[in-house]
Amino acid sequence: MKVTMRVDGADVAAEIDRPGESLLATLRDRLGRTGSKNACEQGECGSCTVLLDGAPVCSCLVATAQCEGRDVKTVVGAVPRPVRDAFVQCGAVQCGFCTPGLLVSVADLLGRNGDPSDLDIREALAGNLCRCTGYEKIIDAVHTAAAGLAGEPR
Repeated sequence: MKVTMRVDGADVAAEIDRPGESLLATLRDRLGRTGSKNACEQGECGSCTVLLDGAPVCSCLVATAQCEGRDVKTVVGAVPRPVRDAFVQCGAVQCGFCTPGLLVSVADLLGRNGDPSDLDIREALAGNLCRCTGYEKIIDAVHTAAAGLAGEPR
């Protein structure tokens, strides 16, 4: 089965051999888009988060067959540079495994709310698990990213 979709701004086609193949598997194994990480494969950790038609989803739970004609943005295409820079600057990147999903979720949050409260941030990141940072540095990074994005033309 051939599935065509737009990934990070480029039209792509993936040949899948089973209709239940996950978007995560297709991105990583068939399209070489390895930014999204494969961890729990149950939608519990958030490391595989991508934007599907602008909404954050766990790509391990979405069948590629459902993505025909849709727009997928991975960490490569969804995250503005100020968000990435803020994570580095604030020490919000430790082992890095959860980072792609966190970055996508933060980009989505800041696209909707340019000045989120700590509660807003915690709610937006509730589906993303990090075992290394303790989350405070991540929250600091979101505030830093928000300030950086506020200074950029939109």
